[in-house]
Amino acid sequence: MIAKPKRIAVWSGPRNLSTAMMRSFGARSDTLCIDEPFYASFLKLTGLDHPMRDEILAAHSADADAVARQLSEGPAMARVIYQKQMTHHMVDGIPRDWMEQVTSVFLIRHPARVLTSYARKMEKADIYSIGFPQQAELYHEARARTNSTPIIVDADDILNTPETILSALCSELEIDFESSMLGWEAGGRPEDGVWASHWYDAVLKSTGFGPAPSDLPDLPPNLQLVCDRALPNYEMLAKHKLGLI
Repeated sequence: MIAKPKRIAVWSGPRNLSTAMMRSFGARSDTLCIDEPFYASFLKLTGLDHPMRDEILAAHSADADAVARQLSEGPAMARVIYQKQMTHHMVDGIPRDWMEQVTSVFLIRHPARVLTSYARKMEKADIYSIGFPQQAELYHEARARTNSTPIIVDADDILNTPETILSALCSELEIDFESSMLGWEAGGRPEDGVWASHWYDAVLKSTGFGPAPSDLPDLPPNLQLVCDRALPNYEMLAKHKLGLI
């Protein structure tokens, strides 16, 4: 057991390269990954009817306080504990004081790309379901709670130059970059949430990060309205992303 592991909370909205990033860190020699630990709590507190709701509540703890203690104080079987956190899960009733005990990283992506991907899986999308206001709020909260500036990385930058961005990220986290982070074996992982069968179809087939992104996609009018509302949140965070500071 590691006496004092590096606990990293990576904050992302849905459809934001977050699972590929979990795969990347999971390919390291020293890292244990935790997949969306508050998902069951989020479903219990909101009553929302997400895909596989019953299976998620049956398979994962919905005790938000217990989950928070595990994230910040639980026994560590690896030197690095990587937490894949979803910003839209952090609703009222889920504690945040545990954020003081972890290093927060914010994974951002242009809302047009997020919405294009999200619409393939969900019938309705609004600014809160894709987590953009919550991500901005959590950034300011992490900054205030730790009296430090959280790290921000952009999904497009990772896809454009994965080794460069991941090396810079590891340097900011004060851990060694490992070349194994650039590729992984296809298939599931023990840490995958039960929801993997619905959401992770592309990642389950992948062996590394995808190709560099093309031009921003065109959106239908209903999604363009959501994109326009989300864009200021994205742009605020993008001003401070790794590679610009």
